[in-house]
Amino acid sequence: MQPVTVSSRLSQSGKELLELLASMRFAISLLALISIASVIGTVVQQRQPANNYVNQFGPFWADLFGRLDLFTVYSAPWFLLALAFLVVSTSLCVARNTPKILRDLRDAKLHLRPASLRAYPHKTDSAWTLAPADTQATVLARLGALGWTPKLDARADGTLIAARKGGAHKLGYIAAHSAIVLICLGGLLDGDLVVRTLAKIQGKTLYTGTGNTVPTLEPHSLDVRNPSYRANLFVPEGDSARMALLHLPGGLLVQPLPFELELKRFVVEYYDTGMPKLFASDVVLRDENGEHPARIEVNKPLIHRGIAIYQSSFEDGGSALRLKLEPWRGNEGRALEALVGKPQPLPGTRYTLEPSDLRVINVENLAPPASAEAASNPPQPPALAMSGLGKHLGSGAKDPNDKRLRNIGPSLTYRLRDPAGQALEFQSYMVPVELDGTRVFLMGVRDSVQEEFRYLRLPADENDSLAGWLRLRRALNDPALRAQAARAVAEQAAPRADLQPQLQATAEQVLALFSGEQPVGEARGGLAALGAHVEQRVPAGEREGMANVLMRLLNSGLLELDRAARARDGVAWPEADDARQRFMAQAVLALSDSAFYPVPYLVTLDGFDKRHASVFQVARAPGQTLVYLGAVLLTIGVFAMLYIRERRLWLWLAPHGSGTSLTMALSSSRPGSELDAEFAQLQAALQPPVPSP
Repeated sequence: MQPVTVSSRLSQSGKELLELLASMRFAISLLALISIASVIGTVVQQRQPANNYVNQFGPFWADLFGRLDLFTVYSAPWFLLALAFLVVSTSLCVARNTPKILRDLRDAKLHLRPASLRAYPHKTDSAWTLAPADTQATVLARLGALGWTPKLDARADGTLIAARKGGAHKLGYIAAHSAIVLICLGGLLDGDLVVRTLAKIQGKTLYTGTGNTVPTLEPHSLDVRNPSYRANLFVPEGDSARMALLHLPGGLLVQPLPFELELKRFVVEYYDTGMPKLFASDVVLRDENGEHPARIEVNKPLIHRGIAIYQSSFEDGGSALRLKLEPWRGNEGRALEALVGKPQPLPGTRYTLEPSDLRVINVENLAPPASAEAASNPPQPPALAMSGLGKHLGSGAKDPNDKRLRNIGPSLTYRLRDPAGQALEFQSYMVPVELDGTRVFLMGVRDSVQEEFRYLRLPADENDSLAGWLRLRRALNDPALRAQAARAVAEQAAPRADLQPQLQATAEQVLALFSGEQPVGEARGGLAALGAHVEQRVPAGEREGMANVLMRLLNSGLLELDRAARARDGVAWPEADDARQRFMAQAVLALSDSAFYPVPYLVTLDGFDKRHASVFQVARAPGQTLVYLGAVLLTIGVFAMLYIRERRLWLWLAPHGSGTSLTMALSSSRPGSELDAEFAQLQAALQPPVPSP
């Protein structure tokens, strides 16, 4: 018995590994894994902020899915490894089977024995009266007329004729499998693998900050000759850039470009629904050969030396803002100037103002309620409840039977960040919008980007401005004006002079509770404070009556408070009409809800100078050609395998008396009714000639 050496064991293991890699079951397993990963990558949004996944799946599953790279499937190491193994496996399959296929294409199968032809399902025998040579000439002529190219093998006892059609069927196998290799190679070349490898070789590190610029380029910048990348280029109007950003899991890399791109003008057009209809960029590309003006539109990229520049999206490019800081204490607001995207301290507060987005157009569906009953009795939604506001500020196509799309004007989104780094996000609309018959200014707030905005509805005064409500809000925080208003209420409502001091004290307490200067438990003011006060001080059976009394005192007190504030500021008293009543009714709700507003002031938008910015996707994709070629080969291969049938035909001609006996057999890789029809056609074509009388 021959001893088993280490080299023989290694050789045997290598053969087994090679056999596994080249096996069909291994390739199918990889395809199944890649298909499942692609489904996950389609269902689960990729490369979103971590908080989004925590809110969607919970902390445990978000952490587990993150460790499995399910949020970055297409750049995950295991996904790229599966692609690489599929390339190897499919390449081995092609390399192993291609020689066999080519040999089979060259083999005419002329070695068959005549007796074996009778084993085929499609066979027939016929007797010809012609001599063998004449029979052979006639048969060859008829086969040529039917498109067959026969080959002959002359033997001592007869002649075997072999012909074939549909040889491209087996070439389809080579084309389809080669296409898979090319497509996977193209995906590997155009993915993150090349960028990550080059970054590791060059010693580059990821930048983990935020924004469209990277402070220090050197440790995060790749070489300009990087052969493959897909990066984003942020260019404001009137500015230029040549540093694109590559977004990778965990941070950013900077990709220098071999040209400079300047955005001359950005063009945007909108549908009636407020959705962008067209956005395009008029640019100038500069390189060592000079300037190249061009226009980049969606699906119409600019191609420059193998680098494609796509119009990806658009953002604010640093619009100049004219703002006003409106505190709830004092006499008047303070004018501010700011730029979108540029943080600055907010005067007189501990916050930093971070303007993040300016939207010039906001189209919403302001259709009335669908039913007549709802239209005649519109609900009074709380100003800080998104559920109440949802029917007004949802999608522009919420009710297909009743639409009233309207542009409600510009809006500013900004953040207020405290010294600890915590931020609240706000949204301020520039002009009032009519909701439930009252013109109101909308002031939204939310704690994080994962939440919906909660809106404060502030009524517009007789001049369609916010000044009336702000004057009333500031007067509510002024103890002297509250005392003056309470005295006026007592003088009007008390039936006797000796009851005025008690009524005045009660009215003043109601205004103080409503203003929030006398918190009741967790209630910081508003109607909640009055409700908590009634529950604590009044027996259960008397609460409803006391609540009605306090509400009448509150409404009268706010009316006198507004009168006193207008007299102090020299503002005329408006005419008492329905608009004035709606203003005061909404003002009470807004004052109550303002107690829950997180800051005691507003930042309002007075004007702006809009400046757009384009976000371009800059791509150098050498694998794109391979993918296109693979797609063509895959189409050809699948067509060849599905629609081309390989057929082989054999005819045995042997002398028989003074004539010739002919045996015919037809074979196909895919039998069926079409093969039966073709065999019947051959039988009819190869019938012996009828002898002349």
